[in-house]
Amino acid sequence: MEARLLSASDTSSSSASGTTSVPAPVLDATGFIMPEEPDMLAGVLADLNAAFGNTLNTGLSTPQGQLAMSLTAILGDAYDQFLTLANGVDPARATGRMQDAIGRLYFMSRLTATPTVVTCICTGVTGTVIPKGALVQDAAGNSYAADNALTLDATGTATGTFSCTQKGEIACPAQSVSISQSLAGWATATNPVAGVTGRPVESRTAFEDRRKTSVAGNAIGSLDAISAAVQAVSGVSDVFVTDNSTASAVTQGGVTIAAYSLYVCVSGGEDQAIAQAILRKKPPGCSYTGDTTVTVTDTNSAYTNAPSYAVSFQRAVPAPLYVKVVLVASAAIPATATASVQSVVLAAFAGNDGGSRVRIGSTLYASRFYAGIAALGSWAQIAEITVGTAADPTTLNVAFGINQAPTLDAQNITVVFA
Repeated sequence: MEARLLSASDTSSSSASGTTSVPAPVLDATGFIMPEEPDMLAGVLADLNAAFGNTLNTGLSTPQGQLAMSLTAILGDAYDQFLTLANGVDPARATGRMQDAIGRLYFMSRLTATPTVVTCICTGVTGTVIPKGALVQDAAGNSYAADNALTLDATGTATGTFSCTQKGEIACPAQSVSISQSLAGWATATNPVAGVTGRPVESRTAFEDRRKTSVAGNAIGSLDAISAAVQAVSGVSDVFVTDNSTASAVTQGGVTIAAYSLYVCVSGGEDQAIAQAILRKKPPGCSYTGDTTVTVTDTNSAYTNAPSYAVSFQRAVPAPLYVKVVLVASAAIPATATASVQSVVLAAFAGNDGGSRVRIGSTLYASRFYAGIAALGSWAQIAEITVGTAADPTTLNVAFGINQAPTLDAQNITVVFA
C-alpha cells in the first residue's frame, strides 16, 4: 500500500490520486535515476506543511524540519540501496557479493590470495635432490617452500621457484633469502632478484578481467581457453599464452617460438597441475615451446589404458622494475613523502588502486603512477616519472618480454626532490 501525507482539506480529493510533492525515482532504459536529496527534502516539507493546513514553520531547526530531514534520509538511503542493487547486476559495475553471484553463472569463484614466489639459485653437492617443500627464509623471517623437487646438476647448481608459506603481498627483496632447513648436500640458496609479490584476495578489477577471459573456458583449442584453464590452477599468479602457426620459427616479445607450437608462460603454481591444464585445453597435434617439460596422463575416462604426453611450458623469469619519481621541492613536503610515494607506486604496480596490475609481456608506462602520486596531496607536484629495468631509469615506458614476470621492490623506487 502506498503511504502518503495529506492535509485535512485535501483528504476527500487527494485520497484517490495519492499526490505528493516528493519527486519519484525513474527506472527506464538508461537505468535507475533517483531524485536529488534537496528536492526530496523540499517535497517532504511541503507534504508535512500541507498536512497541517499550510501553517507550519518549515525551518530545518524546527521539530518538523528535523522530522523532514530524517524522513528524507530514510528515503534517500532506500534509493541508494536499490541503486547499488541495480548496478550490481551489471558486470562492469558489480562489486563484492553481487560480483561473486555473476561469477557463479560462469562456474567461477573469486581467487584466494596467492603467495610471493621467489626464484632461488641453489648450490651444493652434485646430484643432491632438494625435495618439494624444502624451506628457505628471507631476512624478515618469512618462509618459502620449494614448488618442485630440484636436482643439483654437474656444476652443483639448480634454479627453482619457492613460494611463501603465507599468502598475500609479502615483499621478498633481492639477496634476502637463505637456507632455513638443513639438508645433506645443500649448501646455499640465494635470490639474485626480488620475488614476484603475491596478491591479496582477487580484486574487483582482476575478477572482472578473469571473468571476461573465462567465457572461453568451456572451449578447447583456443588460446583464451588455455589461458583460462591455467589461470584457474591453484597458486598461479600470471600467465601469457600465444602460438606460432607458421612453418618457421618466429620471435615475439624477446622469445623464439618454434614452428607450429604453443607457448605458455606461467608464474606460480605446480608443474604437474599446469601441464594437466594445458593438455586438457590444447588443440591436438601442435608442439610446444618452453623450458619446463612434464609428463602427464590423459584423464579421459573413456581410455582403458590412458596415454601419457610430454607437455612443455615456460617458467616466467623475474624481471626487476626500477621507478624514479622527481617531485618539485617545497616546504610543504612531509617527512613521510618518500614512503608514501613508494606505497602508491607499489599499489599501482600490483593493481590494488583499481587499475590493472603489471603482467607478463605487458608494456608499462610511467603515466600509470601519476594519479596515485598526485592524490597524495597538493605537495606532490610531479616533475617527472621514469621507468626502466636498470637503476636510475630514463625512459617513459618499458616493455617486458613474454617470458618475464615484472617485479617491483620498494628499494627500487627512487624519490627525488628537485
